[in-house]
Amino acid sequence: MDNVSVIIRNRNESEFIGFAIQSCLDHLVKPEIIIVDNQSTDDSLEIVNLFKNRASIKVVTINDYTPGKSINLGVRQASNKYILVLSAHAQITKLDLDLVKSELEYNVAVMGQQNPIYRGKKISKRYIWSHFGNKPITNLYSDIEGRYFLHNAFCFYKKDMIEQYPMPEDVPGKEDRYWIKDLVDIGYDFLYTPELTCNHFYTTGGATWKGIG
Repeated sequence: MDNVSVIIRNRNESEFIGFAIQSCLDHLVKPEIIIVDNQSTDDSLEIVNLFKNRASIKVVTINDYTPGKSINLGVRQASNKYILVLSAHAQITKLDLDLVKSELEYNVAVMGQQNPIYRGKKISKRYIWSHFGNKPITNLYSDIEGRYFLHNAFCFYKKDMIEQYPMPEDVPGKEDRYWIKDLVDIGYDFLYTPELTCNHFYTTGGATWKGIG
């Protein structure tokens, strides 16, 4: 058992949530998977149920959704020491969990590389995707956004760290950027490493994908 709880936020993610869950089972030993569902109306929860005989899966419903609230709710449901926040439309392709656990002794978060997949096609890393380079970086700073860059589509934490410093619940997006600014400001570090990789699939409503072209 790898002692990892995976938090997957879901709203009508039937196209890709199965890929996300299967990739957790492929790369982690007996993960606890927590689906935080934002009133889905498609068959995504039926797809989640297909995995219940192969994994420990909890489904919790959130009615007053913000990204931060959903992560904090998932953390409260988690039983394990380590937390992976994974997008419902992301698929883990490479994972060194020993590296993650080692780095979390010195960093509040360990973020992996995301490779954008647009309708099945790998695309060049422009705008937000350009942050995901081929070298590890401590306290990655975004010149594009003018702030520290943390992204909760594929990011590891210790549970007790988020319990001590919850994600901000009053922002409609970019909760990861607001959270990490506060933590760096008080002296913590975070790590981006390309030794962890995932595919991040295009969705029409995905905030990360706005402005693609």
